[in-house]
This record gives sequence, C-alpha cells and structure tokens, in this order.
Amino acid sequence: MNELILVAEDEPEIAKILDAYLVREGFRTVSAADGQIALDQHSILRPDLVLLDIKLPRVDGWEVLSELRRRGETPVIMITALDQDIDRLQGLRLGADDYVVKPFNPAEVVARAKAVLRRSSRAGNRSILRIGKVEVDLDSHLAKVLMEDGSIPLQLTLTEFRLLAHMAKAPMRAFGRSELIDACLPGGDALERTVDSHISNLRRKLDNAGATGMMSVVRGIGYRLASV
Repeated sequence: MNELILVAEDEPEIAKILDAYLVREGFRTVSAADGQIALDQHSILRPDLVLLDIKLPRVDGWEVLSELRRRGETPVIMITALDQDIDRLQGLRLGADDYVVKPFNPAEVVARAKAVLRRSSRAGNRSILRIGKVEVDLDSHLAKVLMEDGSIPLQLTLTEFRLLAHMAKAPMRAFGRSELIDACLPGGDALERTVDSHISNLRRKLDNAGATGMMSVVRGIGYRLASV
C-alpha cells in the first residue's frame, strides 16, 4: 500500500496543487483545512507523513506539531510563509523533520517528502507494520487482521503484542527462542517453554481472526512470521 500523506493547509489552491503533485508520484493523500481536523484525521488514518502549515485555523501548526510529537514519531514537514530563523528553530525544536517556506516549488516539496520518508523508514520510525493480512500499530499498541469487509482486532496480551511486533519487523526471518526472550519477555519470564506458550496463544488468535498459517515453527531454531 502506498504511503498516505496528510496535507494540513487552509489555502484551497495550495492544498489542491500539493495533492495533485503527490498523487502523480503515487502517494495517497488526505486534506485538512484546520488544525483540529488535521489532528482528528491523524488519529483515525495514521498517515505516514504530515505536510503542516503553521497558520491554521482553530488549532495552529505549532500546537498540532506538539500534539503529534506527544502521540509518536509521524514525520512532519512544516510548510509556511514564515521564513525567520526563529521560526525554523522553533519547528526543529518541536520535532519537525523538515521546513519549506512559501512560495515553494511543489516538485521540491514532493522530493523532500520522499527524502523524509526514506530516512524515517531506514531509522525504523514507521509506526505501522503490515505483513500479509496483519497490521500492527506500534504507537497505539493495537493489532488487527485486515479483511475485505473490514478488520478484526486482535486481543493480545502485552507479551503477545511484543512478539508479534518484533517478528513483523523482519518477515520470513527465523527467530530463535533465546532472541525472542531477550527482545520481548520481562527478565523474570525467561524460560523457553514460556515463549512456546506465548507463541502458541498468539498463533491461535491469528488463526481464529483469519490470518491462518502465518505463524510457523522452524524446527531446531524457533519461529517464523510469514505472509501467506
């Protein structure tokens, strides 16, 4: 699925131009004409990147950026008519990933968006992992199985969620039991048979939700999570 970019911009012409350039480059887009709508859209849609104007109605860009940083690490590029150094420093201090000043070349904004997404992906900052039918939201600590007519939430324990998230970061890789213990289980819960029990419960929940066969045993090593 192509990356989703939230364009938080209250000038319709600018929003329309950015949308056209982004869609042409293969991105999915959603627009928000004020800061509150931007925050609501972010909560619901979990975009991969936010293009954020500072002078937004209702909730300004600084407040939006601060709230996004409280929620997680969604990449943000500030787009604004303010070009003073203090404004740039304020944006960077609050956690913006890049800064573009109006008037701008839309093609440059798209290029910067691609660069920020590449850096974010390399740094492992993407908050949503997808493998096969399974989606894992690291920020919200939620996991679900995607179906044609909707999605089925997975009711996981903390350890089960940690195991699923850890393995989803490297699909098809065989994970040893000792590695899973070190990465996902608390210090006092470190027996291999305990890992087996957690994995068994996780596999049962995946199968019951329709993600049948994704978790498998790798004989002599441990377990693998694969798209099927």
